[in-house]
Amino acid sequence: MIPSQWDRRIRRANELTSSYSFAAEGLRYYSRVATFQRSLYGDIERALADSPAAESSGSLRDELDLFLLLPNFPRFLALIEQIAPAPLAHAAGGLARKGTAAWQRAIEDFWHGDLDTPLAGGGIDQEPEGAAAALRPREQLLAWIFLQPYAEYLADQREKTIVDGAPSTCPLCGGKPIVGVLRSEGEGAKKSLICMLCAHEWGFRRVYCPACGEEREPQMAFYSAPEIAHVRVDVCDTCHIYLKSIDLTKTGLAVPVVDELATIPLDLWACEHGYEKLQINLLGI
Repeated sequence: MIPSQWDRRIRRANELTSSYSFAAEGLRYYSRVATFQRSLYGDIERALADSPAAESSGSLRDELDLFLLLPNFPRFLALIEQIAPAPLAHAAGGLARKGTAAWQRAIEDFWHGDLDTPLAGGGIDQEPEGAAAALRPREQLLAWIFLQPYAEYLADQREKTIVDGAPSTCPLCGGKPIVGVLRSEGEGAKKSLICMLCAHEWGFRRVYCPACGEEREPQMAFYSAPEIAHVRVDVCDTCHIYLKSIDLTKTGLAVPVVDELATIPLDLWACEHGYEKLQINLLGI
C-alpha cells in the first residue's frame, strides 16, 4: 500500500496554491511531479514486495535496481518535458533523445555520486550561461527527482534506529538535509532534519550548524516573517549557510517539504542578506 505521505504532499501543495499566490506556479508543478513520484513508488513497492529485507547497516545507496528503474525513465522525461519550465523541459527532452546508455549514466552518476557536493541552484527557470555549463546540473536535478521515490521506498523498508550524536547528513543515504522540523516535546520543541533524497527524518541539535558544525549561540540565528510565521530561516554567521525549518507547533497541518517549497520570499530574503542555501529544493531554489 502506497504510504499516505504522498497524498499529504500533493494535497498540501494544492491547498497552498491559493494562499501563497507567489508560489502557485511552482506548487502546481510540484503537485504533478509528486503525483508521478507516488505512482513510481507504488510500482516499486509492488515489484519488490517479495524481496528480502535489506540490511539496516550501510548506505541504502549500495542498492540500485536499474532493471526496475530504467523502463520508467522515458515516461518521467516525457512528463517533465511537458510540465517543467522551459530550461528543465529542454534538458529532459535532450536527455530523452540520448537513449538508454545516457539514462543509465545519469542515474548511476547521481546515485553513486557525492551528495555532499551541493547541486547547482538559481532556479530551474534561470537562463543558462552556456549550454554545456547548464546541462550537467539540470541532468542531476532530473535524476534526483526521478530517484527520490526509489530512495524513499528503500528507507521505508529499514527499521528505524536512533543514531548516536547529531549527524549533519542522512544516516541512511548520506544526503544533505533539505528542511528542518520542529515538533512539540515537553514544554518546548524538538528539532529534526529531513533528507533531500530518501526523506528520512533524524534528530538534530537545536543550536548547531549542519554545514560547518558551529555551535556558538551568538553565531546562530533564525528569522521569520509574520505572514508565514511557521517557517523560519536558520542561519549561521560563521559559514553563511541557511536552512529553512518548519515549526509544526505553530501549524500542525504543514507538510515540511511542501511548505519549504512554498515560502520563496524567505529564500529571497536570505540571498539578499548574503546567505547561501545548504541544499536546493526540487524547484531548483
